Amino acid sequence: MGERAQDTTRVDNGEVRGAVHADHVVFQGIPYAMAPKGELRWRAPHRPEDWEGVRDATRPGNPCPQVGSSYSQTRATDEDCLVLNVTTPSTEGRRPVMVWVHGDGAIGAGHHFDAGALATQGDVVVVTMNYRLGVFGGFGLPGLEGSGTFGLQDQREALEWVRRNIAGFGGDPGNVTLFGVSYGASATAAHLVSPASRGLFHKVIMHSGFALVDLPAEAWYPGLGALPWLAWRDTAEIEQIGQGVAGELGCADLDCLRALPVEKILEHQQVMNIFQPVGYGNADLPRLPADTFAAGEIADVPVLAGNARHEHRGIVELFRGPVAAEDYPRLLAAAFGERAAEVEREYPLSAFESPNRAWAAVLTDRVWARATHRQHELLSARTPTFAFEFADPAASEHGPSHGTDVGYLFPDREPTGAQRELSDAMIRYWTAFARTGDPNAEGLPRWPAFGEDGHVQSLAPGAITGVDYRAEHRLDFWADR
Repeated sequence: MGERAQDTTRVDNGEVRGAVHADHVVFQGIPYAMAPKGELRWRAPHRPEDWEGVRDATRPGNPCPQVGSSYSQTRATDEDCLVLNVTTPSTEGRRPVMVWVHGDGAIGAGHHFDAGALATQGDVVVVTMNYRLGVFGGFGLPGLEGSGTFGLQDQREALEWVRRNIAGFGGDPGNVTLFGVSYGASATAAHLVSPASRGLFHKVIMHSGFALVDLPAEAWYPGLGALPWLAWRDTAEIEQIGQGVAGELGCADLDCLRALPVEKILEHQQVMNIFQPVGYGNADLPRLPADTFAAGEIADVPVLAGNARHEHRGIVELFRGPVAAEDYPRLLAAAFGERAAEVEREYPLSAFESPNRAWAAVLTDRVWARATHRQHELLSARTPTFAFEFADPAASEHGPSHGTDVGYLFPDREPTGAQRELSDAMIRYWTAFARTGDPNAEGLPRWPAFGEDGHVQSLAPGAITGVDYRAEHRLDFWADR
């Protein structure tokens, strides 16, 4: 490949200096947009101002405002947060670029994902980003341009930055893969169908996205009713909700809201979660994305997508806690009404080690597998599509559940044994796909496209092979439920 890359490079606004590691260089906290505060709060992102001299890019930037959660202790209040991070191998070259959108939509930051292994083992340039979350990314009011889409606009602005600047880090701006997990995967799906995002990426990877997911009652939080879509909400509804929240914050207009301290806004109960869904019926997403998928109106790029074998297990444990045997019929009745008895016969408690596992199996199959398989079908009719199921039983205490596959691409510590082998294989598959649009690589089990008889590649230590996804998740049973 050539000589060691420099620890400084030039971007639009000036020079940046990164941190040199043994085999890669990491640049952190590079602004891709101005701080969205004051008059810029709830506006489209603006390009940052130039700086003098060499900017230190050896430490992370601010996470975007968030209140944390039971599974993340991060709390942040600084709106000067629209930054990204670049990890590039130390040797010179022109490499594929992988741009990561982290999940949740109400918590998180790009620097939480260590891309050293992915970049060096896969010989790619990896970009992670911060974007506006919750109320700051998804707020809306009547007459407010961009209602419900500010976080989506931030992600697009980061992609624009990549197109202009990534060559200075050894990346190929003509070969960009956009990928994400959970909320980040659904945001990736939004870019896949958004006319405004066309041409900014050339491949897509989605981990446990919910672009086509609806929720039966009680499926997520106790007491939560049925939702037509988990990822999306009509912009008009977002604006109506925003009016109500504005009044509760003591504001009658946008000027008042823009003058409020971040801390005051974050005091509003559930204000981050209320505005997690992305708005549609606007310039960014003119139609409900599920309808756009069904119509085949998506970017003409290869897709790699999938979910975890026991997707909902961790979600049940995290958001509901223990499910008693007597709770199970009640939950089924709330979710499926007069058809609850049919579901209970198909998923009897006696077939599972606990009521938690029974309820999780029902929701894994009904909520996740059904929607993911439908997504594969729609995508494969339009573009090359490769489907996976993450299936390492040792991935977590809940097995292969929501989000546990991400640590195999962004390991936060050195994996060992079978997990190391699976991590290495996944990195090779993912980066081969980023390079060519096909995950197949020499020395790895063949991965047929989904279009070849609905092939889904199961990813488990020592067992990378096709799986009968339809039978495993009882999709024929769930066809009309």
